[in-house]
Amino acid sequence: MNVLKPIRVTRSYTQTLVASPDKVFPLLCPVREIDWAVGWQPLCVFSFSGIAEPDCVFMTPGDPTDAIWYVTRHEPENWLVEMVKITPGITACRLTVRLCPSGSGCSAVVTYSYTSLGPKGNETVEGFTEDYYCEFMRAWEAELNYYLSTGRKLSA
Repeated sequence: MNVLKPIRVTRSYTQTLVASPDKVFPLLCPVREIDWAVGWQPLCVFSFSGIAEPDCVFMTPGDPTDAIWYVTRHEPENWLVEMVKITPGITACRLTVRLCPSGSGCSAVVTYSYTSLGPKGNETVEGFTEDYYCEFMRAWEAELNYYLSTGRKLSA
């Protein structure tokens, strides 16, 4: 593989969530995310516990290829999770979510850092604009808050 002139973009967004970090953190898991994230369909490849933990590996379907996710940090005591997502030949991505208590709920600082691995990746990274990211984060925030408030997933 020959990667010429990769590009990188990093975006952060702070969500306002309606529950405490102790209630939110367990939901930041590929398996538990099925409960609240519309369209989320991961395949758990490896986990001792069956949920998120250090070194957990899962995959998500994609076009043109599936993405491989690897949990690099999982710190419930610090309300911090970090994952690396590799979409072969397209992008390498690091996702970090850190929760902080805030009033009766919490804030979640969600950071994605995408690096292209070729021409298709360049298109992906260039399309990861601030506007796109804010829309994506607001949708995620709404889905999670709806679940935290009702115990149900928003309709697609």
